[in-house]
Amino acid sequence: MSVPDLDLDLLRCFLAVAETGGFTAAADRVGRTQSAVSQKISRLEGVLGCRLFDRTSRSLALTADGERLMGPARRMLEVNDETVRQFVTPRVVGRLRLGVADDFIPHQLPRLLARFTRACPGLSLELTTAMSCELLSLLEDGRLDLAIAKRDGTMQRGRIIWREPLVWIAAEDFVLDPARPVPLVSLPPPCTYRGTMLKALDAAGRASTIACTASSLMGIQAAVKGGLGVTVLGRCFVAEGLRILGPRDQWPALPMTEIVLLGEDRTQDHLARPLVSFLTDCLTDQGIGLIV
Repeated sequence: MSVPDLDLDLLRCFLAVAETGGFTAAADRVGRTQSAVSQKISRLEGVLGCRLFDRTSRSLALTADGERLMGPARRMLEVNDETVRQFVTPRVVGRLRLGVADDFIPHQLPRLLARFTRACPGLSLELTTAMSCELLSLLEDGRLDLAIAKRDGTMQRGRIIWREPLVWIAAEDFVLDPARPVPLVSLPPPCTYRGTMLKALDAAGRASTIACTASSLMGIQAAVKGGLGVTVLGRCFVAEGLRILGPRDQWPALPMTEIVLLGEDRTQDHLARPLVSFLTDCLTDQGIGLIV
């Protein structure tokens, strides 16, 4: 029996629906009408001979077969996109010194950078990871070409490439003593999240104390998981053993965190452009954040 070829356009629409959670948002991502996306999902289900989504008037969820298709669909699109880039993108040769904030997509960054080096094999990448304030200093001193850093109240420039909600995080079994100040886990100052926590709790009239100061984001996760206190981080840092504390638990609302790309104006354009284009394409395709 001959095996039918899978249309990559159908797979792209499938991932858009699965990752955005609806046909309307998926249509916006892929630039098609909602009915066109629905038709493509029906075609893909016809080719595979199974239902990929359970649909009701109020909800949409992946079936077991839909979950099974997610991994292969992503890999097929990655291979396609990387292959096309190798032929349609001019070969770039040079060295790019890139600084990346610790909290930029921690679980996705290694995979993204590996894909980038495969797509631009002639570009030598020197990677520095540090806190955003340290990266800004290195950039100003000319020791970095580009930096991916967290935007805060003192630094408003740069191209926004990613947004994510900030959340209150605690251990799954954490119990707050209402008679005592809220114990906080934080990086040492200057740290944007530290200021955000203190400001939000102060505005809500809740006393707080820095119970633990960690030297890294991994240290913060470990301290919070160990029950030493509560912290504020991006939603992507909610790992096993941790939970989000929300309005139902009387925790104050938090702003979005914004990650920006800095240094485009001072870096040789032919070196910066491939990385900017790659990050924009990848983050948009994977629905990791909002690209502006």
